[in-house]
Amino acid sequence: MAIFPNRSSAPNRWYTITVLFLILRNIVMVRPEDGPHENTLGLIADDDIFAPLNDGCLRFAGGSKGVASFKVALFADLHFGENAWSDWGPQQDLNSVKVMSTILDIESPDFVVYLGDVITANNLPIHNASFYWDQAISPTRDRNIPWASVFGNHDDAPFEWPIDWFSSSGIPQILCPSAHASGGDRCSFKGTTRLELMRNERRRNSLSYTGFGPRNLWPSVSNYVLTVVSPKSDSKSPVMLMYFLDSGGGSYPEVISTIQSEWFRNKSQKMNPDSSIPEIVFWHIPSQAYKNAAKKAAPRRAQCVGSMFEERVAAQEAEMGMMKLLKERSSVKAIFVGHNHGLDWCCPYEKMWLCYARHTGYGGYGSWARGARILEIIDEPFSLKSWIRMENGTLHSEVVLST
Repeated sequence: MAIFPNRSSAPNRWYTITVLFLILRNIVMVRPEDGPHENTLGLIADDDIFAPLNDGCLRFAGGSKGVASFKVALFADLHFGENAWSDWGPQQDLNSVKVMSTILDIESPDFVVYLGDVITANNLPIHNASFYWDQAISPTRDRNIPWASVFGNHDDAPFEWPIDWFSSSGIPQILCPSAHASGGDRCSFKGTTRLELMRNERRRNSLSYTGFGPRNLWPSVSNYVLTVVSPKSDSKSPVMLMYFLDSGGGSYPEVISTIQSEWFRNKSQKMNPDSSIPEIVFWHIPSQAYKNAAKKAAPRRAQCVGSMFEERVAAQEAEMGMMKLLKERSSVKAIFVGHNHGLDWCCPYEKMWLCYARHTGYGGYGSWARGARILEIIDEPFSLKSWIRMENGTLHSEVVLST
């Protein structure tokens, strides 16, 4: 039998305290860069990341002339943080804030959808890109408007070293902002993952309706459904279902996978088995079907409604069943995407509409005027209308998507 020397109880006590501290830190860890909003809801532990922050129901706030309506603004391709090390980059972010603020003040929407490429992660060498994500949603949050987001191909793209950094002028001094630290100690070139970005958005903001999809859909993260319910105070009857899907890009291929399609099939059959409730769908990168719609519309564009037909459709890498499912559902009225900055059209396709948002942000390519697509849902009788609101306040491209 081994005989151990007699040890003082004080070291044992400190050893126990240290072990307990490490265990607790692994359960819930507050990082200094997480910012001042984390106490709004409290932290979401890893095992609770699927816990909803709300009931997933969106309610009509009112309407004009006695008509109950629910209005949604789509902000696409903001690209916050682009060229963050220069004077040009931060100025574009300020310009983007101005565009969103103008549109929010004119339209007073009930809800906002951030339709991907919220940030340009491949330009961000900071430890936590949520610093820029937080700036992008601030105009909406400051007006107490709820919102939801999906991911685009730039939101978790790996950092790309600019070649001019290695010229004779040398690598510029990199400012890595953080809510609780200054200097370069918060710099990191590893990027911020989709999971981290979504965790940070959800746990800092009580107005966020962004949801995690089931774990078996990962690396695709932003897959969820929200319900717009009847404005009648004594009713929770669904007026419309809104599906949100992660179309990939950045850290993995630009696709909506077969397992995502299966998730949509099961979810839609459970929530809307007889297809009696109108449905709309949001994701970032257009499907291959957008190419087909554009080709059919190319000769005259008579059936399409929009003001920009300035580039070719940059579609997902492959179709893996999602569009087939959507075509088979008579309840699906429209799909909304971003990604192509020079396109803002809606074109009919099968029994639905394929629509682009409008390039909202001053980050990203293209010098076209900025704006946002607006959706308006009317309850009785049901209708879905849309138009583009520009940064200068003008309105165009009105279209009725469903009645």
